[in-house]
Amino acid sequence: MSSRWRILAVLCLAVFVVNVSTTIVNIALPTLTREVGADTRDLLWIVDSFNLTFAAFVLAAGSLSDRFGRRRFLVGGLGIVVVACLAGSQATSSGPLIASRAVAGIGAAIVFPVTLSIISNVFSDRKERAQAIGLWGASTGMAVALGPVAGGWLLEQFWWGSILVFTAVVAGLALALSLRIVPDSRDPSAPQLDIRGLVLSAAALGLLVHTIIEAPERGWASAATLAAFAATAALLAVFVRVELRTPEPMLDVRLFTNLRFTAASLAVTTSFFALFGFIFLITQYFQFVRGYGPLETGLRILPVATFVAITSVLGALLAVRFGTKLVVAAGLLSLSAAYSWVSTAGTDTSYWAIVGQMVLLGSGMGLTSTPATEAIMGVVPAAKAGIGSAVNDATRELGGTLGVAIIGSVSLSLYRDAIGTAGLPAEATETARESVGAAYGVAATLPGDGAAELTRLAQQGFLDGLSAGCLVAAGVTFVGALLVLRYLPAHPLAVSEASPVEEAPPAAGLAATL
Repeated sequence: MSSRWRILAVLCLAVFVVNVSTTIVNIALPTLTREVGADTRDLLWIVDSFNLTFAAFVLAAGSLSDRFGRRRFLVGGLGIVVVACLAGSQATSSGPLIASRAVAGIGAAIVFPVTLSIISNVFSDRKERAQAIGLWGASTGMAVALGPVAGGWLLEQFWWGSILVFTAVVAGLALALSLRIVPDSRDPSAPQLDIRGLVLSAAALGLLVHTIIEAPERGWASAATLAAFAATAALLAVFVRVELRTPEPMLDVRLFTNLRFTAASLAVTTSFFALFGFIFLITQYFQFVRGYGPLETGLRILPVATFVAITSVLGALLAVRFGTKLVVAAGLLSLSAAYSWVSTAGTDTSYWAIVGQMVLLGSGMGLTSTPATEAIMGVVPAAKAGIGSAVNDATRELGGTLGVAIIGSVSLSLYRDAIGTAGLPAEATETARESVGAAYGVAATLPGDGAAELTRLAQQGFLDGLSAGCLVAAGVTFVGALLVLRYLPAHPLAVSEASPVEEAPPAAGLAATL
């Protein structure tokens, strides 16, 4: 194996660590309701605290790694993940666990953009780079596959914190291999630090994600939510203004006038919006509605993960041959069809029907995310790959956080409406409305008929929420497909090292539209 492919293997392991850190926690959500007393809002924060800090720091991390050295940041980020996971494994309540997940998100924000930027510097040929990014994307599929299976087995053999110890061990292995195999690289022009850009990007993205996470609880149309969105818009406007006027900006915002860059970023956002929301609900569906254990749930999620891995490699190759536009649009349409199909799931849906849904969903993810990522990275010069990768990662996290918040909010609203018809005492109703697991706990204290009725209402309310959430995901990915067909160029144009922006006259109109 040549040195660059060994480097790629280590980078894929590092990406695996970041993705498994999310998927392995999702499989434990029902367990956490019992072990640490987490309600539905706590579960959302356990997932989204990671996304919050990731989104807030990823642009800054990508820019700083270009300047100070990518391997140094890779090793440092992995070290933070190790420490955060070990600390989180000892948590006895939701608060410390949420805090440790937030620290792990900072580590992930450092690791993720560095992996893509190193790939862009090691693989200069577009075909080889597409293959490398395909394998990089396949590592996400492996994490979706192995994370739940490993997590399910560990949950059945040990205490819940063992899943975080496992993540720490894998991160430690990636760290050791990075020190031995991965070369260092940086932007040779070494621009001055754009302190204002770093601070404004972190503040704007952090506030945006925090507002999205809190919106279901505060109300999407509440004064607090609207004020926070307005403050976010103001911060972003100031950030753009500052970056346009800075001689050596952290992020050249002119990138977003590039059709290929902006439309591909939109495709990544919509696909991860749908995927994160789906995973949040499907792990609970298998355990609460179908009665599977954690390991059984992990094994049953394998089809979606397997096809994400396969089509991530295939999608990158197809994009080179047939054009990014057609492949990405086909992927988003597959996702829309898959979520529409999942919305019909019930208590008696056959597992083979669910397999078909997951195959369609996994294929759509692979055909969308990897070619879109290759399109994004093909726009920026290799010296600026860290910030280009960071933009790609930020769109993933923003999309994923929106997915968990919006789809979770829609499903929780319908679930709570169903529980409200149970005719329970006020205190019992309030407890049962927190989550399906909490409703099962209340049911265990009721006499036979009352327990059966509450269990039925909890399951039906959850299924109503799952159906509505999947229809939202289907609609978002369908609109994404239409926008990709309209705006994403089929193939890249020549990119000059002097300017990362392709010559595309209609692009300014798109930037204004989006």
